Amino acid sequence: MRRLVAAAAVAALVFPLAAAGRVSFTPTDPLVSKQYYLTQDHAFDAFPDVLPALNPVRVAIIDSGLDGTHPEFPARKLWPGGARSFVGGSALTDDQGHGTFIAGEIGAAINNNEGIAGIAFPTQLIIAKVARSDTPISVHDEAEAIRWAVNAGARVINLSLGGTRDPRNPRNDTYSPEEAAAIEYAARRGAVLVAAVGNSDNAPQTPWPWANYPAALPHVLGVSALNQSGNVPAFSDRDPIYNDISAPGMDIYSTLPLAITKQRSACPNQGYSDCGPDEFRHASGTSFAAPQATAAAALLLALRPTLKADQVTNILERSATDVNASDGCGECRLLRDERSGWGRLDIGKAIAALNGPLPPADRLEPNDDAGFHAPVLPARVRSIKATIDYWDDQIDVYRVRLNRGQRLRLTLEGPSGFTTNLLLWRPGTKRVNDLRRQNLRVAESIGPGASHRIAYRVAATGWYYVEVKLVSRGFGAYGLTIVRK
Repeated sequence: MRRLVAAAAVAALVFPLAAAGRVSFTPTDPLVSKQYYLTQDHAFDAFPDVLPALNPVRVAIIDSGLDGTHPEFPARKLWPGGARSFVGGSALTDDQGHGTFIAGEIGAAINNNEGIAGIAFPTQLIIAKVARSDTPISVHDEAEAIRWAVNAGARVINLSLGGTRDPRNPRNDTYSPEEAAAIEYAARRGAVLVAAVGNSDNAPQTPWPWANYPAALPHVLGVSALNQSGNVPAFSDRDPIYNDISAPGMDIYSTLPLAITKQRSACPNQGYSDCGPDEFRHASGTSFAAPQATAAAALLLALRPTLKADQVTNILERSATDVNASDGCGECRLLRDERSGWGRLDIGKAIAALNGPLPPADRLEPNDDAGFHAPVLPARVRSIKATIDYWDDQIDVYRVRLNRGQRLRLTLEGPSGFTTNLLLWRPGTKRVNDLRRQNLRVAESIGPGASHRIAYRVAATGWYYVEVKLVSRGFGAYGLTIVRK
């Protein structure tokens, strides 16, 4: 079961962090003072006092729809034709409220004399409605919505929803091959995927040590929650691998459908969460942390449209501010940890990082498994360079055609200072990390260090699979050399 959890030339248009004495942009929207998370995210610190004109970035919100009559979402904020309901009715009605709340954090109109300020001011929203107040979310609807959003041109997809992951008890685990295939479809087409890691009130215990799906799928940026003092609340799911970054997720203020807030007609801020029901007046959850990271990704793409998805997530993670005992989280270890990931989202630092060397793009991603997942390395390809990451991309797999009697030599030079493995799998392999099928390995070099070699005489003609695996906590570039004789 899925749940909602809580036209200038711009290729080189980047801004440094505000220097001492320099005035950075401050929204004039009348309720912006209620958005404390804008300050904690350093949402506008990188921009001068007048926002630049940037080409729009399409951001998909896969949720409960959007109140299309809300003044924060005029037609120019929506991608033309970019609204579809997968559960009946109109995508531009929202009887649950969650989708409109998420949309406000990301893309509410800015400096329009109305309410709040959305973080990603160049955004045009794509709305995929998969949730209603009376039914759980169908994984099939979610998967179809992801594919539709990608085909509609979404460069960033927000998934503030999820199902429980439990590696120790398959009865609790909600892994869906259909969802995983849709996520891979989006990643293969270059979309940045952002998901809430999940709230433990939907799990067997609190706190819960595992991130929800789809945050716990490859190439998805998993976002956890922080409270105003910098601690990680008990409801925010932990995870040593799939919790990538954290952002404010308690007492978040945003937009709500007018039809919901009019039930408290005496409340002055109609269309905003302080006029909503209890669950929104003090909205807390990883659902409400994830949209801030989604908005940050959209800003990076607006400023540097040529960025690839893995570069965007790398910049967001590595520019985050470490969360530890010195800034409010007594249980958070130094550097990356299971509670806060790489640390607190810092949009100003992420934008400033565009001025420096960019992380290399891994052009063959996703290539995380055997079978049709693995890209083909033709005979003319003798070496490749790529990146690997213990938390985001542990495994790269390549497919090579070999003939009986050939001699194959593989040489791997992995990221310096970390331990990598090099393995060769026989034809017919479907999953390289299926422990029940280890007999499908025909050669391996497993052990400490970054350098490994394999020499193999081919026993049978067919498609073989070369696996590069990073097994220690780290990341970096590697080189793989393939010699076929």
